[in-house]
Amino acid sequence: MSAVGVIIIMATMLLTSEQLKAKADAIRREVIAVALRNGAGHIAPSLSCVDILTALYYSGLMNYNVSDPSDSQRDRLIFSKSHGCYGHYAILTDLGFIPHEQWQGFYTPASQLSGCAERRVEFGLEAGCGSLGHGLPLAVGLAWGAKLQKQSWHTYCIVGDGEFQEGSCWEALIFAVKHKLNNLSIIIDANGLQAMDHIVNVLDNERMALYKRLSGFGAKLSDCYGHDPAGIVAALQRLRGLLPESPNVLLARTVKGYGLKCMENVPKFHFRLPTAEELEEGRP
Repeated sequence: MSAVGVIIIMATMLLTSEQLKAKADAIRREVIAVALRNGAGHIAPSLSCVDILTALYYSGLMNYNVSDPSDSQRDRLIFSKSHGCYGHYAILTDLGFIPHEQWQGFYTPASQLSGCAERRVEFGLEAGCGSLGHGLPLAVGLAWGAKLQKQSWHTYCIVGDGEFQEGSCWEALIFAVKHKLNNLSIIIDANGLQAMDHIVNVLDNERMALYKRLSGFGAKLSDCYGHDPAGIVAALQRLRGLLPESPNVLLARTVKGYGLKCMENVPKFHFRLPTAEELEEGRP
């Protein structure tokens, strides 16, 4: 690993709880500004997972190398809820993976960044996951491959709770438990909504239904508040200390549209841009 990569990774470890929170708030403001200026609609699903991404990239928890994005020893992050990738783009730009002009021009012909993230390892993007339910199987495959090859790097996967309406997610989880993939951490952005409505109006009878369903699959399972980056880091670290031969599953309870009052927990804003009047309700 180059000296530049080491410096960047070590520097992120110095952030305090308050600094992590401030970084997440800054990323949210950046996401809102770029998305509104360029007319990009998937703001609400992007805002709910910013704290999760901040926890991974700025706490020292995840190993990456900005100077060599394809470093064979890097941890892999599969961002499965790919339509909510705006926060991921903003963070990768902040760290130096994505050129600034590419992010600022996002959603316009001037940028190579698409509305749903595509695999571009040089930009820090490990997989294209436009079709929901595909990211977790990819992450499981990476983790299994690393274990077979006796590699030490870790695989993380951020999945939406709406994605767990897809059978492929459950098949992947069964496989991960069966093959004792303790080098895999699954973080669920549990904002309680999917594209069309609240999940309790579409599939489940209660919001705890997903937790109860997951608990029967034999993985290490915990839940936490999803808008506290330091708390997310602590929860992931605690999980690693339990059941050493099992994948980790963290249910991060979030608010869709977090930070924009007009969008918070409002289903119609899955892809809809707010009006000027709606924006007056408040920004982060």
